[in-house]
Amino acid sequence: MKNFLLKSCIFLCAILIFNSCATLFTGTKDLIHFDSKPQGATVLIDGIEVCKTPCSTKVKRSLSDKQVEFKLDGYTARIITLDQEFNVVSVLNLADILGWAIDAATGSLMKYDRKAYNIELEKKLSQINPETIDVNTKDKLLTLYVKE
Repeated sequence: MKNFLLKSCIFLCAILIFNSCATLFTGTKDLIHFDSKPQGATVLIDGIEVCKTPCSTKVKRSLSDKQVEFKLDGYTARIITLDQEFNVVSVLNLADILGWAIDAATGSLMKYDRKAYNIELEKKLSQINPETIDVNTKDKLLTLYVKE
């Protein structure tokens, strides 16, 4: 009986110690590096400006997808979704529902798989405002004269 009580106490202590394992052992944020070609693009995470490329920033983990937008004048904005995967450290919660709930609330059930993103931005196509347009219906030619 004494041996059973000791084992039960040790098991109970282990459950309390490993409560919300992923949150305790791996934290709630990941450091991610962003770069772009050309550099100097503004990085927005979920619509909030966080830095200009090249940069590294801590991104809070989440069960939902995180959208990252790269903006630079003269270039088309680009939106990516950060890659996530299951955080296996969460398995240490075993049957502890409270631990699973805490890891889910803090986003620690998931972690960001990639730690670096290199994005190539495309130049915006400029608007063509022709000064004159010459239409030749005989040869089926259209000639635009653009002032530079």
